[in-house]
Amino acid sequence: MEIAELFRYGFIQRALVAGSFIALLCSILGVVLVLRRLSLIGDGLAHVTFGSVAVGLVLKVYPLYVSIPLVMLGSLGILKLTERARIYGDAAIGVVSSLGIAGGVLLASRAGGFNVDLFSYLFGNILAISNAEVVTAIGLSVLVLLTVIFYYHEIFSVTFDEEFAKVSGINTERLNTLLVLLTAITVVLTMKVVGIMLTSSLLILPAVTAFQVARGFRSSMLFASAVALLSVFLGIFLSALLNLPSGATIVLLNLLFFVLAFLFKSIRRSAGRK
Repeated sequence: MEIAELFRYGFIQRALVAGSFIALLCSILGVVLVLRRLSLIGDGLAHVTFGSVAVGLVLKVYPLYVSIPLVMLGSLGILKLTERARIYGDAAIGVVSSLGIAGGVLLASRAGGFNVDLFSYLFGNILAISNAEVVTAIGLSVLVLLTVIFYYHEIFSVTFDEEFAKVSGINTERLNTLLVLLTAITVVLTMKVVGIMLTSSLLILPAVTAFQVARGFRSSMLFASAVALLSVFLGIFLSALLNLPSGATIVLLNLLFFVLAFLFKSIRRSAGRK
């Protein structure tokens, strides 16, 4: 099968459209999270997503409708634990993620074990995405991206110096709340692309790849977006052509791009010393 023929299939078209929007979303938000040393929040919220999917399957409700509000509550729980319980961010993430994964396992066992539906959310399958899921992914991605664009300068300020941003009159508490809620939505959307188990990698890898070669906040976002889009496009085509798991293929391509960017940076640095 040639690559041109793949464009004729509806499932490829849906995967490319939804994957592109979600890739942009993950890469842009990932730059902010990595710079703020909050990259592990994606992993923690992925565990909460697992629990929320189990709730949806037990209640026989479409998991996305259950996951979005529950994961948003989980993200607020992490934020409040950090602010009011005097718990460091990584510990707060651990507390909430433990609750999510334990609750998911308990619900799955009560529902008769880990079935095919639950495994599909654990490891992702963007090639099986439906029209309704594409529309939902586009709508939520556009909403989050517009929010990031609207608050770009405030996010930039808080990312690099939160104390200065507070003194400058920026409501940092409200902005932090907004960021964790946007992250929650992003994590839920990403589970269909690479699965719950690999969600954090799509947030982290494009960002750290961009940091190897890009200079500046805006350029890092643009470069990370390009890396994420390329990995999703190539991952979808390779998985369809070679019958490979789409989520794992996308993540491994992201890892390959990181290695290439790191080698490029190392070579350029060595050349500059000579």
